Amino acid sequence: MEYTIAHELPGRIRLRLPKKSFTAGEAPVLAALFETQPGVKGAKASHRTGSVLILFQPEYRERLLAAASVITKEDYEGIELEQPSVPIARTIFTTAAAFTLRLMLPPHIRGAVCLWRALPFVRRGLAALAISKKLNISVLDAAAISSAIVRGDYLTASIVMTLMSLAETLESWTQCRSKEDLAESLALRVDKVWVRKNGVESEIPFSELRAGDMLVVRAGSVIPADGRVAAGEAVVNQASMTGEPLGIVRRAGASVYAGTAVEEGEITVEVTAAGGETRINKIIEVIEESESRKARVQGQAERLADSIVPFNFLLAALIYIATGSAERAASAIMVDYSCAIKIATPLAILAAMREGVKNNVLIKGGKFIEAMAEADTVVFDKTGTLTEAEPRVAEVIPLGGRSREEVLRLAACLEEHFPHPIARAVVRKAEEEKLRHEEEHAEVKYAIAHGIASSLRGEKAVIGSRHFVFEDEKTPLTEEAAEAEKREAERGSLLYLAVGGEAAGIICIEDPLRKEAPAVIAELKKEGFGRIIMLTGDGRKAAEKTAAAVGISETGAELLPRDKSEYLDRLKEKGLRAAMIGDGVNDSPALSAASVGVTMKNGADIAQEVANIVLLDNRLEGIVTARRISKGTMKKIRRSYVGIVGVNTLLILLGLSGSVTPRVSAVLHNLATLAACGYGLSPVLRQKPR
Repeated sequence: MEYTIAHELPGRIRLRLPKKSFTAGEAPVLAALFETQPGVKGAKASHRTGSVLILFQPEYRERLLAAASVITKEDYEGIELEQPSVPIARTIFTTAAAFTLRLMLPPHIRGAVCLWRALPFVRRGLAALAISKKLNISVLDAAAISSAIVRGDYLTASIVMTLMSLAETLESWTQCRSKEDLAESLALRVDKVWVRKNGVESEIPFSELRAGDMLVVRAGSVIPADGRVAAGEAVVNQASMTGEPLGIVRRAGASVYAGTAVEEGEITVEVTAAGGETRINKIIEVIEESESRKARVQGQAERLADSIVPFNFLLAALIYIATGSAERAASAIMVDYSCAIKIATPLAILAAMREGVKNNVLIKGGKFIEAMAEADTVVFDKTGTLTEAEPRVAEVIPLGGRSREEVLRLAACLEEHFPHPIARAVVRKAEEEKLRHEEEHAEVKYAIAHGIASSLRGEKAVIGSRHFVFEDEKTPLTEEAAEAEKREAERGSLLYLAVGGEAAGIICIEDPLRKEAPAVIAELKKEGFGRIIMLTGDGRKAAEKTAAAVGISETGAELLPRDKSEYLDRLKEKGLRAAMIGDGVNDSPALSAASVGVTMKNGADIAQEVANIVLLDNRLEGIVTARRISKGTMKKIRRSYVGIVGVNTLLILLGLSGSVTPRVSAVLHNLATLAACGYGLSPVLRQKPR
């Protein structure tokens, strides 16, 4: 088989096959071929990307690649398995029809069919017992079916197997549909990229990026293609690939991957793989990660489910010893708590993630549903979060005898390279006024949350915050600049420009409040958040004015990114669980420090990478929606536990007293399991938020 290695980590490898190497139906067959190889823990094949993801024991890597080389298309071509994406109603109808037809068969044939159908369940149980040396759900299922067959009760065995198969189909179908919905929303969307050719930078459509191109990636941007660092140095957050939240330094010669984000610095990347495949890689990676981001309650449910199984066998033994009735003892095996608990909880989590997507809220895993439900504090960034995502230039104030047009032109020239709302506002204003801002400056350097430094015709040019321009860069604060600053301080954020060590201009950036902000703050208070805080790098007067307008009484002003993350750390030390909402490059440390991070879809790339929840329609109402879905899901799981324990305890007691037969117990138990699954799939929100 011809293949290339698309991505590789210890014990995890993705092989890329030529286009149209296999179909959707052949994908599970190809995956199964890899799963039969020694040392392979699991495999998944995706016909959409033409790739196979394989999890394996690292010491078996060479044997695995050797096996991949000898697998041929003839090994799987034309062998197609039915996909779980088949409409569930059709599957249920087919299952019911097959069960009915089996009832019409002659008794001896019906018994033979029942024995044949029982073999996979028995094999699964024996395999689980041999591998884990423990009694788990598979062993209990096999025992329940076998006990019915031994007693000659083929009808009960058939009913149990049919209902078990139906439950598995329902779970598989739900997972498939949920992942498809997530895939549509998790694509890495990059429209344009910066490339360097013959020493000149230019912006080109992402679709035109080719292997060999020299891609320029700056702080706050996602790396859109696989490649090697050709020049520069940067701290790269590879959480989307490795799960490691801390950035690592990437220098010349190091490999970087699509979907990872540059936190600090600037690098030039020689592209080794580009095009639509990298977007699909990102979809698959995030969906696979969402499976590992289980809620604590989900892990507890799975452990609890398996731990209960031995007690079923113990109860059955005690009943047989006390009554001498094999039929009553069988009732304890036919009814168990673990099956419903183990299936219903993950279904509820997946259903919540899917419901979130339908309501324009992307939750990246079950653990974040749980964290959002438990949060008791909300921390907002101001710019682009409580205010509009696109701030606008309200005023351009020239200083030192310069013209207004010169100040705006130079500011736009410096700012155009960086993915920040304020930078975009400056560039947009220059475009509106049809000011050409050709690149006359040298290479620019970006200091996160501070500003930009470069040189213009031999003179140093800096633009950024007051702290950066007047304190870090030691630019003298003239009386003219101080008066302008005082006059505009409450109007909005101020951007300072200095050239040649002298103040050249001030640009006032207006952040119009989001219309929905006050109402959302009020709703969050109703949802049980005890503290609502606003953090910003703006001056205190502007910060307090914004906070008062939306109904927030607690603010932190003039904060650097480090200050914001330390603020979150202090909240955590006090025992508070905070949800942080931000959308800028400088918010990413705080988003990581929070119990759950929330960002907007149009926020900075790195904010979307770090955040656990993304508001897909960029509306603050999504925070309320995420909270309600999360709290409702956790409440649903708790209610499901109570129902499962109550119903199954009643069935065991009825079986113990002889009030119901094992057949009735099995039917009622499996119907209760299906009911628990259906309840887990039910929506939390009664209507879609406006």
